[in-house]
Amino acid sequence: MSRINTNIASMNAIGKLVANNNDLTTRLQRLSSGLRINAGKDDPAGLIASENLRSEMAGLRGGIANSIRASSVISTAEGALNEVSALLIDIKELLVTTASKGGLSTEEIDANQMQVDSAINSIERIANSTEFEGKKLLNGNLDYNTDPLTAGEVEDVQINSAKLIDGAAMAVAINQTVAADQGSVTFTWAAANTTTQAQVTIQVSSNRGTTELTFAAGTDLATIATAVNAVSEITGVTAVAGVLTAVDYGSNAYAKVEIISDPAGASELEIGGAAGTGESEVDYGVDAVAVVNGTSAIGDGRELTVRTGMLDAKITMDAALGVGTSTVTITSGGADFAIGSRVDAIGMEAIGIMNTAPSQLGNITDGYLNTLKSGMTNALSSDNLYTAQKIVDDAIKDVSTLRGRLGAFQKNILETNVNSLSVALENVTASESMVRDADFATETAALTRAQILVQANTSILSLANAMPQSVLALLG
Repeated sequence: MSRINTNIASMNAIGKLVANNNDLTTRLQRLSSGLRINAGKDDPAGLIASENLRSEMAGLRGGIANSIRASSVISTAEGALNEVSALLIDIKELLVTTASKGGLSTEEIDANQMQVDSAINSIERIANSTEFEGKKLLNGNLDYNTDPLTAGEVEDVQINSAKLIDGAAMAVAINQTVAADQGSVTFTWAAANTTTQAQVTIQVSSNRGTTELTFAAGTDLATIATAVNAVSEITGVTAVAGVLTAVDYGSNAYAKVEIISDPAGASELEIGGAAGTGESEVDYGVDAVAVVNGTSAIGDGRELTVRTGMLDAKITMDAALGVGTSTVTITSGGADFAIGSRVDAIGMEAIGIMNTAPSQLGNITDGYLNTLKSGMTNALSSDNLYTAQKIVDDAIKDVSTLRGRLGAFQKNILETNVNSLSVALENVTASESMVRDADFATETAALTRAQILVQANTSILSLANAMPQSVLALLG
């Protein structure tokens, strides 16, 4: 080599040294950070995949945290409801004890009333004080609100769950194609009779109970109806003239009449065109059939139950509606929990928690629990203990049903969601690790190689730089 202005060997050595130094720097960076991808230039496609996986991981972690928090909220509410249930059971025991007034003194009844008052006050306190991080749980804040119901169409509505996307109201369209009906049996007279010609005994029964009634000769249909209505609390059957009708609606309810004794045979009452002892007729009711928001609802008497991903509700139709349409609008309310990895309808779960104050436990027909307090309509000193019993039974049913729904929500939705999201998080994390994390075995081997090459390049560069000096030999 006799030219000294350009040292090609040195240039080659410099280029290799720069490349090996860059490789060494990369290995040191990966080993110090633990990541194979520290910048987009390391692996552009891998970086995109890794960031998407990291976004999914963040959503999964958020969903798990939200599910655990939601479970804590439900546990708080259910724990308080457990105490409400215990108090209601105590009230029922006191009610049953007081019903035996023949064996109780006035002082004992007053003492029982004092305990009832105390229990009702405790229920009210629990309803107003149960909270989670300042959010009231049992005072109706988490119950659903609807527009006023249309008279003659919908009698009552219970919304258990409704996904109100971004707080928008939900219209619940009800198309009733078959109206609920009661079972009924009709009495007629044989021949031209208008009263019984001899003593007659009949048995009246329904799904609620049964009893026998005996009528003397000369009894007309109006008197028979009065007698049937007098025992309707036992039989569950009411009467108007010669028509005996079951109180309840639906296929599980029926009205049944049997002639137990009819000495005069055909000259007496007739059922279904026949007469005489042993004649019997039973008629079952009909369940409502309807489509709610495009989904076939489950009919049980006048109650329609619909359970979809967007709505879980029980709607009681008015007996006056018949075949027709109606709409219920859910305006607000409920507790929304984002338990998925994304904020959307699929990852959102909602549940309504009814108001458990004494003024809300019971039913609209008989009254509410607060009417059992001293001086109220259904206090223990009143003659309305049968009504009070129905109120307490309904209150116990309401609270136990709510506890069951909360328990099912916690077990079947929240806890299973935590389990499934945890498995998904594990798998997504493993995938992200494969893309982005550094393999230390590979990187340490590459580091050793880079170190050797840098050292060798440095020595070679030194030799390459010394090569032009050999030209000096030509100068003598």
